Amino acid sequence: MLAAHGLYSPVFCMDKRRAPRLLGSFMQQTENKRVTPVTLLVDAVLVIAFFVYMYGVVSTHVPSRDHRMVLLWGAACSACLSAVFWLAIQMLRVVARHQREIAKG
Repeated sequence: MLAAHGLYSPVFCMDKRRAPRLLGSFMQQTENKRVTPVTLLVDAVLVIAFFVYMYGVVSTHVPSRDHRMVLLWGAACSACLSAVFWLAIQMLRVVARHQREIAKG
């Protein structure tokens, strides 16, 4: 009834398909691309090297004589530590970039 008088125009969700916007309108747009293929490759190499190193360290501490259990729990522990290492790399990169931007003025 309101639509007939021009007071209300119904909008149906099937009329126009919009892309889902979770936080798009609230977040700032970045000026430049922060993640490049080179940074992804460097991160991957560092995390894989850290995983191999930590597996060598933690696998000797698994209290089992079964080789499969040593592989399983050594890899599980190394994966968790590697995830924390990846987060530390990302935080270091953000802090270093912010300090460089502050120094530029």
